[in-house]
Amino acid sequence: MNAIAIDDEPLALEIIRDFCGRMPGIELIAFFDDAVTGRQFVEDHPPDLLFLDIHMPDINGLDLVNSLSAPPMLIFTTAHKEFALEGFELEAVDYLLKPFSFGRFEKAIHKAAKFYQPHKQPQPDSLFVYAEYRMMKILFTDIIYIESLDDYIKIHLKNGRFILTLLSLKKVAEKLPAGFMRIHRSYIVSSKQIDSFLGRKLRLISGAELPVSETYLPALQQWMKPS
Repeated sequence: MNAIAIDDEPLALEIIRDFCGRMPGIELIAFFDDAVTGRQFVEDHPPDLLFLDIHMPDINGLDLVNSLSAPPMLIFTTAHKEFALEGFELEAVDYLLKPFSFGRFEKAIHKAAKFYQPHKQPQPDSLFVYAEYRMMKILFTDIIYIESLDDYIKIHLKNGRFILTLLSLKKVAEKLPAGFMRIHRSYIVSSKQIDSFLGRKLRLISGAELPVSETYLPALQQWMKPS
């Protein structure tokens, strides 16, 4: 099993690394003391098993799990036993109360092994971005187009809404499924939102008009050819 650990305490991460190193059948592929970075890594590289602290300064561990598009098997590692019920309601495999022994850790891993199945990554229907001081879920079907603003992107949504987040257009493009098209160095559009195309202007159903650059013009013309 591949595993990832997220805990804001470096000592706790060292213990998990040590214990995983002693256990056959499990490999700790990454660990993070920054919950925001760790959450994104889990989203991009889903593990079989996630060791997760609950009480963290950036994101509460329970909220982090709820924000994942496809949560992996969970083992909570925390010093706060009052969260145990909520942890098990999220169908956690086990709940390790700090400080825990190697024997207790070993028992949790054996329990996880009973549930383990080769990881199958489902197709996500959304992405998460950090905006307005929190992780925000955005459904792909709600996106009209995405605009680059230097170091930020502006995600234009249905009903005139938008979300501004610190992210490059290249990075967000890697998270988008088929059906989104790059038409300019500053714009990505949802193909379902295209109304018409004339010259170098793309008109969207919302009424917005966007420029099309020479680089992306051939791909757009090919896509819009009658079948």
